[in-house]
Amino acid sequence: MLATDTLKFMALFVAMNAFTFSVYLLDKEAARNGRWRISERTLLTLALLGGSLGAVSAQRLLRHKTQKEPFRSILKAIAILHIVGALLLVVGYGYMTLGNYQSGL
Repeated sequence: MLATDTLKFMALFVAMNAFTFSVYLLDKEAARNGRWRISERTLLTLALLGGSLGAVSAQRLLRHKTQKEPFRSILKAIAILHIVGALLLVVGYGYMTLGNYQSGL
């Protein structure tokens, strides 16, 4: 993976999580003001599509949907899934890099 690919991936990750956080913020404001709400399905889908860090951050910082079940448990499961996936990617990339290094010896 090239450095530019890594930077693009990181930019996409930051953008997705910032967008997800913003959507949670909009939903929190709608709840406070008695306006139309964003569905839980949409909020969880954004988290699943890569915005779990933004979703969990919004949940904690905004105190939004912290008691609502099963929303809370599903969001936690999505976050754990993303952490495990990220760890597998890092380990896999390290394994591939080590293999390429050893074959060049």
